[in-house]
Amino acid sequence: MQNLSPIIEVDELINISGNSNLRIFDVRTGSNAKDEYLKKHLKNAVFVDLNSDLAEIDNPKNGGRHPLPKFEDFIKTLGKLGIDKNSHVAIYDDKNGANAAARFWWMLRAVGHKNVQVLNGGLQFAENQNYPLSSVDDFYSETEYVSDYKDWQLPQIWIDDVKFATQDSGSVIVDVRESQRYKGITEPIDLVAGHIPNAQNFPFIDNLDENGLFKSPEVLRNIYSELFENHVKNKITFHCGSGVTACHSLLALDYAGFDIPNLYVGSWSEWSRNEV
Repeated sequence: MQNLSPIIEVDELINISGNSNLRIFDVRTGSNAKDEYLKKHLKNAVFVDLNSDLAEIDNPKNGGRHPLPKFEDFIKTLGKLGIDKNSHVAIYDDKNGANAAARFWWMLRAVGHKNVQVLNGGLQFAENQNYPLSSVDDFYSETEYVSDYKDWQLPQIWIDDVKFATQDSGSVIVDVRESQRYKGITEPIDLVAGHIPNAQNFPFIDNLDENGLFKSPEVLRNIYSELFENHVKNKITFHCGSGVTACHSLLALDYAGFDIPNLYVGSWSEWSRNEV
């Protein structure tokens, strides 16, 4: 399906909820995420674990806290989750899509899957709109996902590329963490506070309005237009703490009609462990 919006509204999801090819996934995070999922989730939604399904966690010094899994392992995960090439995938989390929902979206797009959307407003907004809930540990029948590719198809760069970008006047590095973390005033997760040299701060929360919904494509386009007018796409890199919330801004950019720029998956969690 072409020209599919990367964002799906609650009423749109309700309208297609009976479609046999629809696959809904709950990608909330936290130490008790699965328990919270079992208490209540959107009807038919299957739980996806950021740490085991969407990352291959090892030493944060090499790849950050949430490095991507091997491409072929992720393809197998998609099959285990019941996704095939014809599936219409809808993803949500409990943080307005700002956490692992956007990461899962990016990964699916990066294997060439176009029919994937993130639920605007996430779990809370859907619940407020009376979307049917469930406490059943749902699952879809396993299938086989056959990709046309052998590697990730969306642009990425790695730590050595970022080092070069910090000294290249034609490059721009965008840090989407909240300003307090960017400024080094606080650092609740990583070992060292601060930011990558010459990085600009565009907090991902600015992609949302006061209701926790994505701003319109037109508003988002105005927010990011100067960045994209002054730099070529392959010179723009987005990062965060561990390559998860950065995907929220990449999602917003796609929603606004921009080409998706580079993702630095290792992000501050890798950089700070190698540069300090």
